[in-house]
Amino acid sequence: MANNKACIQLLSIILLSGFLYLETVRLSSCQGDPNLGCRQIEKEALIEFKKSLTDPSDRLSSWVIGGDCCNWSGVVCNNRTGHVVKLKLRNLIPDSFDADGTTHRLGGKINSSLLDLKYLNYLDLSSNNFGGSEIPKFFGSLEKLRYLNLSGASFGGTIPPLIGNLSNLRYLDLNTYSDKSPENDLQWLSGLSSLKHLNLRRVDLSKAADHWLQAVNMLPSLLELHLPICALSKLPLSLPFVNFSSLLVLDLSNNGFDSSIPPWLFNLHKLQHLDLNSNNLRGTIPDAFANLTSLEKLDLSQNYNIGGRLSGNLGNLCNLRILSLSQNNISGEITELIDGLSSCNDSRLESMDLGYNKLGGFLPDSLGHLKSLKYLQLWENSFVGSIPNSIGNLSSLTEFYLSNNKFNGTIPESLGQLSTLAALAFSGNSWTGVITEAHFSNLISLTDPVNC
Repeated sequence: MANNKACIQLLSIILLSGFLYLETVRLSSCQGDPNLGCRQIEKEALIEFKKSLTDPSDRLSSWVIGGDCCNWSGVVCNNRTGHVVKLKLRNLIPDSFDADGTTHRLGGKINSSLLDLKYLNYLDLSSNNFGGSEIPKFFGSLEKLRYLNLSGASFGGTIPPLIGNLSNLRYLDLNTYSDKSPENDLQWLSGLSSLKHLNLRRVDLSKAADHWLQAVNMLPSLLELHLPICALSKLPLSLPFVNFSSLLVLDLSNNGFDSSIPPWLFNLHKLQHLDLNSNNLRGTIPDAFANLTSLEKLDLSQNYNIGGRLSGNLGNLCNLRILSLSQNNISGEITELIDGLSSCNDSRLESMDLGYNKLGGFLPDSLGHLKSLKYLQLWENSFVGSIPNSIGNLSSLTEFYLSNNKFNGTIPESLGQLSTLAALAFSGNSWTGVITEAHFSNLISLTDPVNC
């Protein structure tokens, strides 16, 4: 009987010890092993990758065979498994040179040894110089990639369609592709259904001019779309169903669009930044802009053929920080717009550029209620009357341009209260009254000569 009891106690001790051992192993696995280090096969892959690069400033000097690759510059490992998960090789000082004239840009060739980094989810080679070489086709086999940034790295050639295999990709930036790149299409885009950020600035997409919007519309998770200077040329007016309705940022500037502003834009209710500048858009500014109440930036400048009377409905956009409507053909007065913006509970407008239009009338007293305003550009219009005395309330104003209008009234002494004003221009008008020392008494920040 005693022996049985002893056996039971011994068995209990063994089972308890085993349980504690398993818990220790599990806990250690969760917390990571600080002595684990990187995997040998991944270290060798990185060494081969380095051998194919040019590194004139020796940025990768820590990449040596005897070291732990998890401690190498630009390499990030999973602290639990030791696998390389990120390569952060962005050149942080792209325009600088060492004393001997060497650049900090990496170059050379991209070695396919990167395929041995099976857990790589983040690759940033931006702001380097790969001399117009094509994006390696094998990038399409880095199946765990969630982030790929090749912007400003002088890649060229056709974007490999295999990029469309990266179904986990959330962020893709090919901004400032090589100027010598051929025409590209966007057929590969449909495979990137998880994409949230897409920047193809300066990629020649003229082959995609007829179907680019349909391709983008297949990305339901998209939050930012940057397609400026892409030779798209065609802006469809209709879209049966807007599938990328979560979009926050849309930049389609400098594409040569020759149409009116399309109605489908106003289904993007979450839109915060909209940039359509430097196209050939025509027609009026739709009242439907008033529905985009989340807008913080609206840039319709340099379209020249956008005309009609200025819509006061833009005054409903209380989140607006930047409004640029310059170099168009817009007429009417700005009173309704300014009254609307100034009546917002917390006006956030920092920059307003209405220059080079056909606007006229008086500047409303409510202009002085835009307390966050830093930049005000109104030149080359037909405004009349005086500058309102309330201008002295714009304590954040740094630039103020009124040249070449038809002002025929007075300049208030309250202008002298703008201690942050650095640039001021109001020549080419017919001002009356006397300019006294009080007009400039507190303009202590003025750096540009006053253009009277």
